[in-house]
Amino acid sequence: MILITGASSGLGAALAKQYGKESPICISGRNSERLQLVATEVCQSCQTQVTDLCDADAVAALFDSLATSPSLIIHSAGSGYFGPIETQSPQAIQQLLNNNVTSAIFLLREAVKRYKDQCVTVVIVMSTAALTAKAEESTYCAAKWAVKGLVESVRLELKNSPMKLIAVYPGGMATDFWPTSGKSANTASFMTADEAASMLKQALQSTEHGYISDLTIARG
Repeated sequence: MILITGASSGLGAALAKQYGKESPICISGRNSERLQLVATEVCQSCQTQVTDLCDADAVAALFDSLATSPSLIIHSAGSGYFGPIETQSPQAIQQLLNNNVTSAIFLLREAVKRYKDQCVTVVIVMSTAALTAKAEESTYCAAKWAVKGLVESVRLELKNSPMKLIAVYPGGMATDFWPTSGKSANTASFMTADEAASMLKQALQSTEHGYISDLTIARG
């Protein structure tokens, strides 16, 4: 069983289609109609679960719904919000922090609570904005840097655990992310979600004695 959050669009949806070719998956998102649309494009058994990842009880219910313990969890949910700091609204900033930081904390908290003694791989998808400061992306960078700190800190707690925690930093992708972010971007040279999903899936292949713990997917 593979669990993918943020799977109603973008990278999450592309990953669902990649992994759904060979494994039973559960896809989570906030939009039921879009989740069902993705599910119809998945070849294998695909469970859909509408979940508000900013609600700890809803996250627990998501894991309760899984028929078996997942071997792989990919947290791809999140949102963007850009603009000069003085023009950003407090409400939108709070929503940005909830969608990116709170969701990652609750998801990772529940996964570790349940599976830290099992060979489960947890992938947290962030952004290159977690690595480099960017003008007019101040609060977005702040959110992604916070998630990076979360991942690196929880890794220390999992030092003697069979659970693997992988950080992924993708660059710009040509997805619906941009029209809803408030920032105009020419995405002609950006990766497609399918390209990024293919590279990520390939990189997640591990051996008996090694795996890639941090992955930056740069756009050309």
